[in-house]
Amino acid sequence: MVYIVIIVLLIVIAVLSVKVYTLKLSAREIAESFEQRLKDDTNQPVFISGRDKDMARLANDLNHQLELLRQEHNRFIQGDSELKTAITNVSHDIRTPLTAICGYLDMMKPMDKPEQIERYLDIISERADAMKRLTEELFRYSVIISADTDINREKVLINQVLEDSIMGYYAALSEHGITPTVQITGTPVTAELDKQLLTRIFSNLLSNAVKYSDGDLDITLSDSGEVTFSNTAKKLSVVDVEQLFNRFYTVEAAHHSTGLGLSIARTLTERMGGTITAEYSGDRLTIRIRLC
Repeated sequence: MVYIVIIVLLIVIAVLSVKVYTLKLSAREIAESFEQRLKDDTNQPVFISGRDKDMARLANDLNHQLELLRQEHNRFIQGDSELKTAITNVSHDIRTPLTAICGYLDMMKPMDKPEQIERYLDIISERADAMKRLTEELFRYSVIISADTDINREKVLINQVLEDSIMGYYAALSEHGITPTVQITGTPVTAELDKQLLTRIFSNLLSNAVKYSDGDLDITLSDSGEVTFSNTAKKLSVVDVEQLFNRFYTVEAAHHSTGLGLSIARTLTERMGGTITAEYSGDRLTIRIRLC
């Protein structure tokens, strides 16, 4: 009788062991298949070799969720593409009449006219120039974010590009009462980058400092290649800083801004394999960028 019980127990253990093994096998198949589907973005469903009903139901549920996720992804891709196209078309359509308006205003400047009319024309000219700058920035953004933008990599001396960018913006910084404190390492820092894109990144970061700085700006380049732009910005908040890299996000303190400068900087930085982050502490905004 004891032997029968032992045999029955052994059979039960063997059956349970097989059951556990098949469940573990199905679980591994589901995990591997699910990861592969997310990576390859294919229409193939999650497949398991076992016949367990619960595991089969789990696989079916995952396939259903994958299909919903794929549909949302496709809608996002389509919407993003349509948005880029719309930005390009709208900015291009606005540029033409704006150019004509600015041209007519330039023609009217030398004409004799009452003082009040001249004052109104100066205001119109100022607003038209601001719109033209914003439209140009919008158009350049639509070109930059195009997936087919080429990256012409070459050996770039980051020290020199940063120095040239600061010198190019020195007049604008001085106009806003900002005298930058610059600490650039004497050690040559080089990387395989697109020089024009790197210049655009630094220009956008300097432009950001002009918009948000309360009068100071510290710029550093370390031996390791980390570039930091740090300035006091009491009008910002932690929430603002968390969204600075989002396209079209603007802070109330930033006049005549599309909110695209830092978004472009992030896009270009990541396209060249780098990282860019922002942090806010003690009323101080610090942007860090690593490209090598």
